[in-house]
Amino acid sequence: MREQLIETARAISGEFYLQKEFSAGGVGAAILTADGNIYSGICLDLGCGLGFCAEVAAMAEMLKHRETHIDTVVAVSGRGILPPCGRCRETMAQLDARNLDAKVIISENRTLLLRDLLPDHWLSKPGAEPSDPDDA
Repeated sequence: MREQLIETARAISGEFYLQKEFSAGGVGAAILTADGNIYSGICLDLGCGLGFCAEVAAMAEMLKHRETHIDTVVAVSGRGILPPCGRCRETMAQLDARNLDAKVIISENRTLLLRDLLPDHWLSKPGAEPSDPDDA
């Protein structure tokens, strides 16, 4: 499944230019949900901070289908696999606390849990399992 996710992200990445210096698609991302579905997205690079990351686009696709629980995520550019930025990491954690245990592919041969990229996260309690939002 890891290779399928990487290939899904790679297949949709490829920068194309919009007006002026703006572009889209320089990064592609793919998410495998806990339910076994794959969602993808591309980045949008605009001025004034209006753009968004490929991971956020993939999360929006996932949310359209009312899923929040991520199993694995990957982002790919022309330079290879990229770890998610801090904003993307935080977004994944805030969508569903169980995502702290999501697998994040950060290079061709390295995968970490989101909680390893967000140590001592404010949503997690030391020694406690992530909460299930359905229990609220």
